[in-house]
Amino acid sequence: MDSTRSELLQSTPEAEDGNIEYKLKLVNPSQYRFEHLVTQMKWRLQEGRGEAVYQIGVEDNGLLVGLAEEEMRASLKTLHRMAEKVGADITVLREREVDYDSDVPRKITEVLVRKVPDNQQFLDLRVAVLGNVDSGKSTLLGVLTQGELDNGRGRARLNLFRHLHEIQSGRTSSISFEILGFNSKGEVVNYSDSRTAEEICESSSKMITFIDLAGHHKYLHTTIFGLTSYCPDCALLLVSANTGIAGTTREHLGLALALKVPFFIVVSKVDLCAKTTVERTVRQLERVLKQPGCHKVPMLVTSEDDAVTAAQQFAQSPNVTPIFTLSSVSGESLDLLKVFLNILPPLTNSKEQEELMQQLTEFQVDEIYTVPEVGTVVGGTLSSGICREGDQLVVGPTDDGCFLELRVCSIQRNRSACRVLRAGQAATLALGDFDRALLRKGMVMVSPEMNPTICSVFEAEIVLLFHATTFRRGFQVTVHVGNVRQTAVVEKIHAKDKLRTGEKAVVRFRFLKHPEYLKVGAKLLFREGVTKGIGHVTDVQAITAGEAQATMGF
Repeated sequence: MDSTRSELLQSTPEAEDGNIEYKLKLVNPSQYRFEHLVTQMKWRLQEGRGEAVYQIGVEDNGLLVGLAEEEMRASLKTLHRMAEKVGADITVLREREVDYDSDVPRKITEVLVRKVPDNQQFLDLRVAVLGNVDSGKSTLLGVLTQGELDNGRGRARLNLFRHLHEIQSGRTSSISFEILGFNSKGEVVNYSDSRTAEEICESSSKMITFIDLAGHHKYLHTTIFGLTSYCPDCALLLVSANTGIAGTTREHLGLALALKVPFFIVVSKVDLCAKTTVERTVRQLERVLKQPGCHKVPMLVTSEDDAVTAAQQFAQSPNVTPIFTLSSVSGESLDLLKVFLNILPPLTNSKEQEELMQQLTEFQVDEIYTVPEVGTVVGGTLSSGICREGDQLVVGPTDDGCFLELRVCSIQRNRSACRVLRAGQAATLALGDFDRALLRKGMVMVSPEMNPTICSVFEAEIVLLFHATTFRRGFQVTVHVGNVRQTAVVEKIHAKDKLRTGEKAVVRFRFLKHPEYLKVGAKLLFREGVTKGIGHVTDVQAITAGEAQATMGF
């Protein structure tokens, strides 16, 4: 483990892109140099979508030189001036002494620079919460978002449940969203001090939206829907220290790997067991992560220094998997997780988001509500383009393959009003008196110019992960593609009669109920009982609304 960490701590040469900047020293720069440094800071902030990390005392090639105290003080003063010029805040993350050939002690200082982009309210990061039933997912989120520790009997999670049967059983069956904010100085902003959701949004420069998913096997379809449709930036896999890898833990781990969602692990309930039991659970996790199927580099976080390193390495390399051990009752090591979440940068770069924003509007419908005095409201994610209040869009496909016109009356993000929605952001849109009965999960709202295509038949290249016997023509599975979830029948397996576990093939599927809007290249996941497979859509057979009615027998 230590050898892994020492490898990670060795600075690599500075990258041109990304949000990390090495600076040897910033002592009394000339006006021209200062302007150049400010421009450079703007670029790094843009790359990190509002966040940048400056490492002072490090050469561009990654050599850890360090600075004497006087030079370091002058450099931090210059950095402060630069941040003020661009309207950003700075927080010192950590200081480290370096062994360098000199009598004077020399240090390296790591500084977080944060500025909310002009066109946004706050920086946004979506984290899906996975783990076996009773591992403490809702309790941990309750403690993080409410700001008070649990009493050991689940008091912290009561505010998170959405249904009476969840409160009675203590088990999550639906998807709920919880928010945790950090202000520009890196301090936690949550529901403590009787704040409302609107106040949290106003006081925060960074928001973590936790997507609380169900742990019970019975609700696995809900968990898969949460991972495929809500497009989380990363996942938090919770493992109970006293039970280790049990129940759906392996399945959730497999889902995160299959959907290529980077994840970190939290070992909870350490207050319930002896130190040796916690160590055994961590060793078990490390063994699983190093297996050929995972290829992950586990990194146990035991100090604030580790948490800072883990956040940076996690963002740079999807193979690094930080492991935290904490308790929601005693609060042990809870601060390390908060430090990690505060520093964790957005995992998609600004260039990707810019490209998505240039495309036509496409909003995935994941939830549908009726709100008194507001009317029909839909929740979901904007996968491309920009959506504004008053936009005219079309929604579909309906059961007979049509798209219907509608108008976006208002937009809310994290329970506070918002004028403009950008690609990759999740929100709820009010549609006024639009008939709720015409909507369903899995629909898309797109700009009319897109001329969206629909299909009942599509082909996908798949890998059969597990099947008890052989997978052949006529087999029915539940297919998950983004926010689409529907039963489909296998019409043809190209170049083969049947498939066995571990085999690859191109398969033609046909939806049984109604046509759907699919895109080539979209990730696909299917299941039926113990049968599971993953893949991506390779071809869609586009049809018109008239053809859809004839095909589906309307």
